[in-house]
Amino acid sequence: MRKKQSQRLLNHYPAWKYVVLIITLVVMLLSAIPTWYGENAAVQIAAKGGPMPDVVQIQKQLSAQGIEVKRIDQLSDKTLVVLQDEAQQSKARAVLADLIGAKAGDARLTLAMSAAAPEWLQEMGFAPIKLGLDLRGGVQFLLDVDVDQVFKAQTEQLQDDLRRAFREQGIRLARVEMTDVDSVIVRLPSGEVNSQIRQYIRKEAPQWQATNESGNNLRLQLKQDEKSQLRNLTVQQNLQTMRSRIEELGITEALVQRQGENRIRIELPGVQDPAAAKSVIGATASLAFYPVREQGVGSTMVIPNEQGEPVRVARKPVLSGDHIIDARASFGEMGMAEVNITLDSAGGKIMSDFSRQNIGKPMATAFSEYSRNAQGQAVQESKIISVATIQSQLGNRFRITGAGSIQDAQELALLLRAGSLTAPVTIVEERTIGPTLGAENIENGFAALGLGLGMTLVFMALWYRRLGWVANVALVCNMVMLFGLLALIPGAVLTLPGMAGLVLTVGMAVDTNVLIFERIRDKLKEGRSMAQAIDRGFSSAFSTIFDANFTTMITAVVLYAIGNGPIQGFALTLGLGLLTSMFTGIFASRAIINLVWGRDARREVRI
Repeated sequence: MRKKQSQRLLNHYPAWKYVVLIITLVVMLLSAIPTWYGENAAVQIAAKGGPMPDVVQIQKQLSAQGIEVKRIDQLSDKTLVVLQDEAQQSKARAVLADLIGAKAGDARLTLAMSAAAPEWLQEMGFAPIKLGLDLRGGVQFLLDVDVDQVFKAQTEQLQDDLRRAFREQGIRLARVEMTDVDSVIVRLPSGEVNSQIRQYIRKEAPQWQATNESGNNLRLQLKQDEKSQLRNLTVQQNLQTMRSRIEELGITEALVQRQGENRIRIELPGVQDPAAAKSVIGATASLAFYPVREQGVGSTMVIPNEQGEPVRVARKPVLSGDHIIDARASFGEMGMAEVNITLDSAGGKIMSDFSRQNIGKPMATAFSEYSRNAQGQAVQESKIISVATIQSQLGNRFRITGAGSIQDAQELALLLRAGSLTAPVTIVEERTIGPTLGAENIENGFAALGLGLGMTLVFMALWYRRLGWVANVALVCNMVMLFGLLALIPGAVLTLPGMAGLVLTVGMAVDTNVLIFERIRDKLKEGRSMAQAIDRGFSSAFSTIFDANFTTMITAVVLYAIGNGPIQGFALTLGLGLLTSMFTGIFASRAIINLVWGRDARREVRI
């Protein structure tokens, strides 16, 4: 009795497995559908303090210029003008710029893409696959990080520390001179003082290498390992800041990665006009708060205000923009634009202590940004935007005025919210890639995918006959799942090499079924029944399939970890294709075979 029951349940899935399979395929199908509908070109008008045009006015103005509008979506914070023709996108932006009085590069006007899928799919949260720069077109920036400014800041800090040590230890006739961004000469009066300073360096500044110069002079230079660590930290912090700034712009499929020692590459798919993105990405704006000093009181420097008048402040700021965690623009009591700033806990304590000890004294807010001069050197330009008397003890929340118009205040708040750059960056290369080449790549890529898929389906149907149709159903399900996963995973971007990975996935997916079906054929030749051949064929092929896919998955993970954008795109589709091919080739195929042949041990089938 037990043996008979075992044969009857030899190829049988419990009901919950079929439910999981069906739900998974339905969700993946719904996720993949928006990709087939594609996207429509659009122009987005953001509400950033400026006047918002009326929908009828927009429609009338664009129609007068021969621009066909598909629809206009007006939301609380933006207006999206969806166009019929992508080629008219730039022209529509120019017309809308004249309509709202926007200048060239105004961040209120951006080129965008709108999903063409039905609204009910979009309301469920499904969206098309995000396309990379090589398929959609867009803008590529190459930024240079000036790490010399970080070395210089470390050197200036060492100078201040040494001068303070001279005062505390009563050392006279000692001087410190900067000879380079990473080295200083310490001129000392005697050899005894030389030994004393060397001991101080070993204890307080071990990252500096001390060597004797002529006389009692001492040269201090940053060690190479310290410079390498500073360079890596600086570039990594700037990378994170750039990612935050791009997120503030709402460009989710952007690629930001390090290139070489001091450079960062940024790819913005779908952005045809780089001015709006460039104004934020290339900006190095930051705030710093300085005590205002009288001449001759401590170490000071002069920074001009907006009227060009000199303001003397302490050389070392009380607080820099690194401690700012939030910044929001608003209107003050007098109707002037202001920026409300929130500091982190460490910054709040510093500001609280300083303001408590300096009530009744002025504090200046300095706005700084970097640019390249004619010689290619980074030049810092700073200005005092406000000087206010500290009336009471400040906490981690306060406001600053003098940022200009409300648009200027909003842009400053965006930069501060996204973080201040650790070192200045400048754009050394800018490329705009049109969407025409991308459309051709998409057409050719999908043609190759369709041809490969079609030939594979025909071969499997002819070679494996009835079981071949099972493999074909699994293969189609595999492609649906792969497209659905690419659309669902946050940050997943389809690139041209990624399309090559899709074509490769077709071969890998059907290979799983080939291994299983050949094992079933072998078991049938041994004289086993169909039910036994199916059971033994799947179980014996599983280890081979798992080993082959696991080793390929290792390659995909390594490619994704160390590769750049296009290589990562290939690795992503390859890795996801491995997962979906195993799911459909083993689980889905077995489910279909179980339903059709698995329960009848007496039925014979030619394969």
